[in-house]
Amino acid sequence: MPKFNYEAMDTRGKETKGVLEVASQSEAINRLREMGFHPTKVVEADKPKDAAQAAAKAKAKAKAKGKGGGMNINIGGGVKPKILTTFTRQLATLVEAGLPLLRGLRVLSKQERHPTLKRILGELAESIEGGSTFSEGLAQHPKVFNKLFVNMVKAGEIGGVLEVVLKRLAEFMEKAEKIKGKVVAAMFYPAAVMVVAVAILALLMIVVVPKFKSIFADLLGGDAGMPGFTMFVLNISDALKNYTIIFPEWAGGIPLPGPVIWGLVAFVIAFKIALKTKKGAYVWDQVKLKFPVLGSVISKVAIARFTRTLGTLVQSGVPILQALTIVRETAGNLVVARAVSAVYDSVKEGETITAPLEKSSVFPPMVISMVDVGEQTGALPEMLLKIADNYDEEVDNAVSAMTSLLEPIMIVFLAVIVGSIVIALFLPLITLIDKLGSDGGGGE
Repeated sequence: MPKFNYEAMDTRGKETKGVLEVASQSEAINRLREMGFHPTKVVEADKPKDAAQAAAKAKAKAKAKGKGGGMNINIGGGVKPKILTTFTRQLATLVEAGLPLLRGLRVLSKQERHPTLKRILGELAESIEGGSTFSEGLAQHPKVFNKLFVNMVKAGEIGGVLEVVLKRLAEFMEKAEKIKGKVVAAMFYPAAVMVVAVAILALLMIVVVPKFKSIFADLLGGDAGMPGFTMFVLNISDALKNYTIIFPEWAGGIPLPGPVIWGLVAFVIAFKIALKTKKGAYVWDQVKLKFPVLGSVISKVAIARFTRTLGTLVQSGVPILQALTIVRETAGNLVVARAVSAVYDSVKEGETITAPLEKSSVFPPMVISMVDVGEQTGALPEMLLKIADNYDEEVDNAVSAMTSLLEPIMIVFLAVIVGSIVIALFLPLITLIDKLGSDGGGGE
């Protein structure tokens, strides 16, 4: 009877290793579950070397194919989330329908139009033919398949429920893309309006208004006769012209960036450098959560992502500690990631999830209460997914409300700015008319 080496975790997250003498890998997995363990790795003891050699052979074959004649050009770069989501849904449907995984990959590879994904699907099929598992093949492409994807597939392979895990993974990715699409679509109109408005205002203040200054100075006999509000607008125009875009004589009057623009460029570069440091990125993530209007939306998006990722992983059979590690790495916000680290330490010590969540001050009381109920009733994955659904809906409502509020604010703001410029340009004309009228009246 064959022997199987296993690695598993108990209910407290403690890792244990050993050997089982059973008929098959699935029987070894079932035996471990009966013993109260969560298996993370089960391999046949007599053939690990052969499997490793087969995997290495498949990898070398794929690499050699990629180097063949130097003609394998990676056109198209990475794979967009939308394309990857479609692939996952299609693969889940094929596997659920009873089609073997290898054949499913071959079918999808033939019909795939994206060059990068098509190449990767071919390499995955070759890797599986060489004796590697699907998750091992996915792990060879970390830029396309993240740790969440790889570990969920690995859990599905170990538990013998790959079709279920792929379906859940597809649903997870579809919901993530849906909420991201809603936020981007809702913010596109305000962003486009603001860009056009800033461009028009810059054109007015830097090009149009300065031309009126010389005209008014000639008509009114210098700046002394100018109305105060007109001088205020003209001074702003001069400042923008002199410090944002300059027209130096040595450059033949060609417009060049001024000190303000160079200052903004330096600030952006310094800001990006600061974000690459751990402390700078953490501070920025804290600031984002406290933005007056956007902070609430960003916080809800982070909570929805945390709960949906953790709920999907645990529901798919990934051990809780391993799931928390994945969630921490895919949180998208360092403040939330630090809170997840505290949860990891708490669970590792055999304590609950709710206590560190409450201490983090990131998660609202409702989320903490629902997680607590899920822990006590043994329905933590279902409760986490309910929280995620609720927060996705709240994000949708918050974004809709925010955009509906931004539109009138932008209209009023632009009306005030443009109206002020128009009034400032008309005031000298009114002064000139009054002056001409008084001169004409004196001549009679």
